Amino acid sequence: MSTHLPAVVVKAVSAIEKLPGIGPKSATRLVFYLLNTPDEYVEGLANNLIELKKKSKFCKICFSVCEEEKCEVCKDNNRKERSICVVERSIDVINFERTGVFDGVYHVLGGAINPLERIGPDDLKIDELINRVKELGKSSQDKIEIILATSLTMEGEATALYIKNRLDKLELGEIILINRIGMGLPVGSDLSYVDEATLSRALEGKRKL
Repeated sequence: MSTHLPAVVVKAVSAIEKLPGIGPKSATRLVFYLLNTPDEYVEGLANNLIELKKKSKFCKICFSVCEEEKCEVCKDNNRKERSICVVERSIDVINFERTGVFDGVYHVLGGAINPLERIGPDDLKIDELINRVKELGKSSQDKIEIILATSLTMEGEATALYIKNRLDKLELGEIILINRIGMGLPVGSDLSYVDEATLSRALEGKRKL
């Protein structure tokens, strides 16, 4: 960052540069774009971001982002509560919902196991998922389907395998079916960047893990 720029501009660029996928050049362009927009727009943007932090919560059941105690999916009695799609982030829930082909519920882990980033199983909502499945097993002997929809990266695959091993230890027998998405998705893909049609095919082509 050039020292010829005003300190306030340098500070703004440095802040925006911390956003994922934003490099120094993109951050600089965004700052100068904001400088040339009406004050009302910038103030509105700032207020929206503040409101986002103040009002957003995490669903007490699936841990997806919402504004109340439960998200819209978990509040919907028409959803199949015994069919759980396990994803890494809330944005994955949005992407799957756009496909319109899944009528179950979700469980958001909050990331994937990544030793290099010092993210282990205890840092994710894996225990909460196991407890959720346990309760379903106690309530009925009807089939429980777990769809492991973590990304097809090394971290996502490791997370899916870890969860499968934890679920196997519950000894729920034939009432639990553990599936893995994959067909139609290239190896190494992050679900955040996959289009709805491909996600739809991945759900339809799920395989037993």
